[in-house]
Amino acid sequence: MTSQSIARGPRHVLLRYLSVSLISRAAMCCGILIALMEILALLEQMTPILRRHLGLAGVLTYMALHLPAMMQTALPLSVLIGMLLMLTQMTVNSEVAILRASGLSPVGFLRLLIPATLAIGLFGIVLEDQITPRTELALASWWNRSDPHPEDGHAFWFHVPRGQASTCGMAATSPAPTASELAHIGYVTHAGHDAYEIDLYDRDASGRLLRTLHADHAHHSEQGWTLHDIRCISVSFASLDATADDDTSPEARWINPFGPTDMLRLSLDSSPLSSNLILKALHGRAATNLTPGYLRATLFERFLRPLSLIVMLLLAMSVIYIPPRTGLRSWLPVWCLGAGLLFIIVQGMFRAMGNAGLLPAPVATVPGLIIFTLAAGTALLRNEDK
Repeated sequence: MTSQSIARGPRHVLLRYLSVSLISRAAMCCGILIALMEILALLEQMTPILRRHLGLAGVLTYMALHLPAMMQTALPLSVLIGMLLMLTQMTVNSEVAILRASGLSPVGFLRLLIPATLAIGLFGIVLEDQITPRTELALASWWNRSDPHPEDGHAFWFHVPRGQASTCGMAATSPAPTASELAHIGYVTHAGHDAYEIDLYDRDASGRLLRTLHADHAHHSEQGWTLHDIRCISVSFASLDATADDDTSPEARWINPFGPTDMLRLSLDSSPLSSNLILKALHGRAATNLTPGYLRATLFERFLRPLSLIVMLLLAMSVIYIPPRTGLRSWLPVWCLGAGLLFIIVQGMFRAMGNAGLLPAPVATVPGLIIFTLAAGTALLRNEDK
């Protein structure tokens, strides 16, 4: 057996020990935060659940479907607190001093913690990109189906893609190729299969209004959307007047490429989107009420999640320099926690400017990572020189 294999064995043991310690503490902190968030959410939603006579099953359904979204929210802070707990405990118990005496540098110690941090970050990407959008949509569908007063729901607007606009007074089998349609929906029921108080505004290529259509009800079936109880008004720019069409049928087909799932998603104040759906929305193939700047910033932030956790690891690494005699009386873990919270706040501020379109998506996500990486690296180098 060579000296390299002898050295590699203890290093693998140490890597496994540090990874399990970090992941277990992060999971514990995440569980505590989720429990607190679930309690607060149930305090707000318990009355509507009981009014709908959903009982204990409704409470458990709400908790289960809302769990991934809460986990996604709690994950960054739980990882930061878990890192601080682990590193502080190892420093106070002289484990860090023993490792450094055996020749392990702070850079080597950091390198051993990065795999577990990246694994948590990749789990966060999968959670945010694949699990949360599905569970939140399932929660919205369940909540909409059990709503006794759907007429109090959220009204919304969206664009029907160009070339798909329906024609007033006919079955829309030959839509005008240059038209675009703006739609307003009052509320949806039956998980998006029925829409009420529909107002459609057909416009030409220059944006001028051609006709308006109001339908009391639209139902989605295997053949698509069907409008019921239609009233239509055409606009003539030649005579500058608006006339009601007498030949409008009580029913007409609505050529709308968006199905019940899209309608349900649009009826929500905010709905998590998968990366595939974000790309489709940016290219006009999916319905969304979010701005392109918001979508791009969301995509950048999602895939930079592992790097943001590594920045938090760098911010927490300073606790390994707690003086041995100070122990738990040191304020260094508190300062590191404050630095991590400041990082989250700054990232949120940059993200808000990206959502508002004031900053491009890369500028709204990357600078915060660079600034705090440099700050954490400077703090580590200064502590190492002391």
